[in-house]
Amino acid sequence: MTQKIIIAGSGFAGLWASISAARAIALAGKEGEVEVTIISPVPTLAIRPRLYEAVLENMDPDLTALLAAVGVRHVAGWVESVDHGARTISVTATDGSHRTLDYDRFILAAGSRLFRPDIPGLAEHGFEADQLETAYALDAHLKALASRPDSDARNTVVVAGGGLTGLEAATEMPIRLRAALGQDAGFRVVIVDNAPEIGAQFGLDALAQITEALAETGVESRAGVRVTAMDADSVTLSSGEKIATNTVVWTAGMRASDLAVQLPGDHDALGRVIGDAYLRAPAANGVFVTGDTVKVPTDDLGNYNPMSCQHAMSLGRVAGHNAAAELVGLPLHPYSQPKYVTCLDLGEWGALYTEGWDRQVRFTRDEGKKIKQEINTVWIYPPAADRDAVFAVANPDFMIVP
Repeated sequence: MTQKIIIAGSGFAGLWASISAARAIALAGKEGEVEVTIISPVPTLAIRPRLYEAVLENMDPDLTALLAAVGVRHVAGWVESVDHGARTISVTATDGSHRTLDYDRFILAAGSRLFRPDIPGLAEHGFEADQLETAYALDAHLKALASRPDSDARNTVVVAGGGLTGLEAATEMPIRLRAALGQDAGFRVVIVDNAPEIGAQFGLDALAQITEALAETGVESRAGVRVTAMDADSVTLSSGEKIATNTVVWTAGMRASDLAVQLPGDHDALGRVIGDAYLRAPAANGVFVTGDTVKVPTDDLGNYNPMSCQHAMSLGRVAGHNAAAELVGLPLHPYSQPKYVTCLDLGEWGALYTEGWDRQVRFTRDEGKKIKQEINTVWIYPPAADRDAVFAVANPDFMIVP
């Protein structure tokens, strides 16, 4: 009887989990004996790290040929629930039908979602760039601003959240507003975060560069405050300040997929399952957790994986290999990712490239920008549909870092 590996999600972790699993099956000479299936609405990879950008073409490359080349099936739908005792999942297909599928190993790679707290007006008036459809909605809104009467509200964008996505969205925004309103248009971009300084979480060395970039790109900072309310024409901050704006971009906070919360065992504050060294869900036999649904040490120094595609691709490789290895008799591979880098796009200033958990600055401005463009346009995109070439970079200890 054919054994089954089912993967929920075709994002960075899910894609590489499927390729790594197929590679392990081939290595063991068990092709035809173990079937790998990905379940997601469409066989595409959303390039979420780039959705703050103005040009959204090719942000969802098609995976059909790649999956066919490595022998992975795709089922169009959503995993609604997991019964780890019965080793079954409930699936809603994109045509609205429902069915139950059984598995021998299940890999949860359903990713994360933007956390939208219960702030008055956020659901009705807040924009975001977390998913491709919401990025398109923001883009359409920005392009339509020119059709509105000139006003402070029209000409002001507020970005809520000073993390990586918030900083990238804010420093890109002047470019987008000049394109929408005209090169000589007057406008404001304001970034808001409750940290004592915008960018403080990146460390003192990087903070100096971020502060410089915000000043050069003309982005105003509101640190030590949070958004408390918004409507169609303004946003109110915890300081009492009210800013006239038609555009609030929400970037503050992520949460793991709701499927992670369904699994038994320990979870962190973001809803991620606390996984073991092999990315198994300890309290759910036969279930692996990867990408943004798992929290696991990256090294022996007390560091844990953040929610990032950099980690998702490595986590996916390890989870896929181990799920298949348990079925085909190969050794399991413990997850380890000691090298950590960040590359922060800061608009026309350039980009900031750091290494290490203490974020030592290595490259800035144009040099950093070249690395960022290489990451964004080459490294994180799916490889060509060449089975041998793909398997060569799908081993569980392979990492793409500068």
